[in-house]
Amino acid sequence: MKKPFCLVLAFLFCASFSYSQLRLAIVGGGHTATVNETNDLPNWNDIKNKYSARPGAHFGFIADLQLGAKSKFYFQPGIVYHNKGRKFANNYDTAVFNYFSINKKQFINYVDAPLNLVYKTSISGKTKFFIGGGPYLSFFYNGFEKTETYLKSGSVTTLENNDLPVGDAPGKYKTMDYGVNAVAGIEFSKIFLSVNFSRGLSDFYQANYTGSFKHQVVGATLGIFLGKPVEIEPKITDRDQDGIPDLEDDCVDVPGLLITKGCPDTDGDGIADKDDQCPTEKGLLANKGCPVRDRDGDGIKDDVDKCIDVPGVLKYQGCPVPDTDKDGVNDDDDKCKDTPGLARLEGCPVLDTDGDGVNDEEDKCVTVFGKKENQGCPDITKEVIEKVEYAAKRIQFTYAKAVLRKESEPVLDEVAALLTKDNSLKLDIEGHTSNEGNLNANMKLSSERADIVMKYLINKGIDASRLTAQGFGPTRPLNNGKTEAERALNRRVELKLRAD
Repeated sequence: MKKPFCLVLAFLFCASFSYSQLRLAIVGGGHTATVNETNDLPNWNDIKNKYSARPGAHFGFIADLQLGAKSKFYFQPGIVYHNKGRKFANNYDTAVFNYFSINKKQFINYVDAPLNLVYKTSISGKTKFFIGGGPYLSFFYNGFEKTETYLKSGSVTTLENNDLPVGDAPGKYKTMDYGVNAVAGIEFSKIFLSVNFSRGLSDFYQANYTGSFKHQVVGATLGIFLGKPVEIEPKITDRDQDGIPDLEDDCVDVPGLLITKGCPDTDGDGIADKDDQCPTEKGLLANKGCPVRDRDGDGIKDDVDKCIDVPGVLKYQGCPVPDTDKDGVNDDDDKCKDTPGLARLEGCPVLDTDGDGVNDEEDKCVTVFGKKENQGCPDITKEVIEKVEYAAKRIQFTYAKAVLRKESEPVLDEVAALLTKDNSLKLDIEGHTSNEGNLNANMKLSSERADIVMKYLINKGIDASRLTAQGFGPTRPLNNGKTEAERALNRRVELKLRAD
């Protein structure tokens, strides 16, 4: 028993130097104790209600330690003697048994060490309500077991054991138990009244059968505080004599400054030498005590510069603007930063859309595969050119009007078929007139005739982007137009193929 008492006393001694106020109280009261038992006995459900609580008493001491000058929380360790255990009484059928009643007592005494955290709040004046709880340790002190059997003959047999066996074996009591407890009550200055509840969390006894045995106690307590509260002031030590108590001094053996928690600060930058990577140069805490420098002179301090030896820009944390594709155009200006290109094309390469080996800048037919010697355009065969020119000569209009004659439609159908067969071909449609009549009227007529041919081809499914139509009137004659035959030749529509 000496060791547990020494541990509790040592705890109380250490705690007295950590709290602002200490009071001791003597406590005592009454309670009822029971044992919560579970087991696998076949007749347990028939007899478990024959067990009842035993009355008991408790007395001892508790400490009341305030957790700070203005705190409402208190730590209440204590040493309290407790009666625990249970009783048993049952009547039996004498037709079956040779006895008619059995009474048992299982009384065990413990010294408990509660460790409660208590909250107190003022009701009026010095009257306070408190509530709390915590764990407890329980140390076996002594006890006895007694069984009285009343025989039907009228005699009584008694079995009593006043020296209960302790240890970790069947039929023995454990020397130490533990559990939790709760407390609530009213405090009147130096006196307090409380109700208490405790429940064991370990088995205090090992039976000769499989079972669990845990104590439970419900009671009331009267407490009286002894003397006046003691104000606790811990002993202040200052081993290095720098005016900073050792409890607040991070360097107890070396004189230092208050701002650096008692540690020296050679450069006076407010950072202790032990944490300062540049202890002889004033610096910043964010820079681990070193001054902020700009080694590469790019205007970005080294503490944020990711490339401290190479001038860069703030956007890239002090590093140069990258050139991912290594084409000499930095990524900020490069519209094709993953593909090498030319500066004049904003870092992009010259494209060859149709893949014919002629880049788009030099290709007259960007989307059509062609020949280099033909500036990227495909060749137009002589046969196709002749067919289109022949068709052009057969296009006829109503006299002095922009109306196609019926016999012109098969001719234009042949032209549409040629254009459909080769998507690379484009067609310029030119309208011409003779020099007879008004110039403006002739210009208008030639334009309308070129437009009507273009519309016919579009209606046949030719994309308008492949066609142009323009009227030139009498401005591009094939001859002098002095005779009717010559003027007839000048009245014409020309169809000019191209591949660009």
